Amino acid sequence: MENFLQEARFDFIAMEDKQFILAFDEAMSQLGYGYGGQIGSGYCWGRYMLIYTKTGAKSKKVYARIYIRDREIALRLFLNDIDRHRSYLEKAPAHIKTVFTGPHGDCQHCHNEKDGTCRFRKTYTLDGRLIEKCNGITFEFCRPTLQQLPDYLNLFLTFYPGKKG
Repeated sequence: MENFLQEARFDFIAMEDKQFILAFDEAMSQLGYGYGGQIGSGYCWGRYMLIYTKTGAKSKKVYARIYIRDREIALRLFLNDIDRHRSYLEKAPAHIKTVFTGPHGDCQHCHNEKDGTCRFRKTYTLDGRLIEKCNGITFEFCRPTLQQLPDYLNLFLTFYPGKKG
């Protein structure tokens, strides 16, 4: 990863963002997740993107992404079954909880529904409030910092604790 980030095409990335990417990549590697040695196109999410999957797994389920944008990076975690983790989330630090309770990604009821349900909607309850988010842009942490990295990792491990035993 460090060699990639030294390439001229990544000169626009701020040093603190590069440090976050390196630290996140190392932590995810220790947990058994990796980006597959490729920094790909960011498509509509940014210039570039890192996609984290389970290392060695046949399935390429996405667990996390880092979007590399012109002026910032964003960390996106792919999380499901939010209600199951309600007690953790209701006590989480503000920079974590706000992603779940704030307006970013709120479902706009775009009528992409069949039989009254939308397969792109995440619905859960936090602090007694029903929340609906559009799954296309959920759980995105803009401008993540090294100081907050332990909180992101704790959140990740709450949803993906790994194998016990």
